[in-house]
Amino acid sequence: MQTLHWQKSIYSGDSSNCVEIATTPSAIHIRDSKNTGGLQLTITSSTWTEFIRYAAGGRAS
Repeated sequence: MQTLHWQKSIYSGDSSNCVEIATTPSAIHIRDSKNTGGLQLTITSSTWTEFIRYAAGGRAS
């Protein structure tokens, strides 16, 4: 089993009200920072790229 290295945004500061991500070559793993043992969402790298583009105000392809 692969060990994931979780990180949260530098914009979160000391807040625990955020999400954390862990990247692997084939996927992005997302979890709630308040419930690190809970469920995780796993998406492809291309889906993550589209989400970031959308969240930054760009248009999805």
